[in-house]
Amino acid sequence: MLTLRNSSTHPVSFILLGIPGLENSQFWIAFLFCVMYVVAVAGNITILHIIRTDNTLHEPMCLFLAMLAASDLILSSSTQPKTLAILWFHAHEIEYHACLIQVFFIHAFASVESGVLMAMALDRYVAICFPLQHSSILTTSVVVKLGVAVTVRGLLLVSPFCFMVSRMPFCPNRVIPQSYCEHMAVLKLVCADTRLNRAYGLFVAFSVGGFDILVISVSYVMIVRAVLQLPSGEARFKAFGTCASHICVILALYIPALFTFLTHRFGHHVPRLVHIMFANVYLLVPPMLNPIIYGVRTKQIRDRVMQGCCRKDT
Repeated sequence: MLTLRNSSTHPVSFILLGIPGLENSQFWIAFLFCVMYVVAVAGNITILHIIRTDNTLHEPMCLFLAMLAASDLILSSSTQPKTLAILWFHAHEIEYHACLIQVFFIHAFASVESGVLMAMALDRYVAICFPLQHSSILTTSVVVKLGVAVTVRGLLLVSPFCFMVSRMPFCPNRVIPQSYCEHMAVLKLVCADTRLNRAYGLFVAFSVGGFDILVISVSYVMIVRAVLQLPSGEARFKAFGTCASHICVILALYIPALFTFLTHRFGHHVPRLVHIMFANVYLLVPPMLNPIIYGVRTKQIRDRVMQGCCRKDT
């Protein structure tokens, strides 16, 4: 039985169950998660290294891609080491403050990632609709300011999550039926009125996700209008091709994220196993896919990777 701190209603720790319903398969599922995590870390570090060392890649789209890679590294590393420890070594206990830190990093950098995707959509809009002014509109200074803005937005909006939860009493039940600490999962263990917390969570979700999706949607509507006015089919195909990577990354992030968000609040009839698997997919698949998608679709990065491999072979 877990003890309480002397002058606090906070528990010393929580118990993360991992993947309830698949206890007999968790050891083997962890190998898949481990491979995906290694691919995510290696791929995003490679992207960051290539962009940092090649001055020709210090252009807006690649700088945004570096920001995306950095947020992917933080997002995946905030959960996967603990998840693997649970599945392989049955290390189910997580210290109270470590749990709140995990909540902060997950939600803050999910917000950052969403903001970076929004900035990348704006970059594609300017590049296609105003190609001659692209370099003068999206200067390095503007790109850095956009990156700082989406980062500060995520940190400031998510910080109250942890502050509000830390001031509330918890029920005797300390079990979180998944492999990491998430705001709604922790909130369900609180023995108090959580309507304010839930309302603030909805406000953050809709103000961040809603705003970013709106900007992305408007940007692509304008892009489609501009592309359809191009005279040749080859030019239209090339213009749409420059957006394909970004669209794939957007879908990889938002589909599992929206499913996880909605099932936590409204999906009471969704099987718990389905929800938990999507929750893991949401934090692991996008960081793994992003460097693969951009490594394949971005010629400069693909060429640099091939050059590096050829040097090793010789």
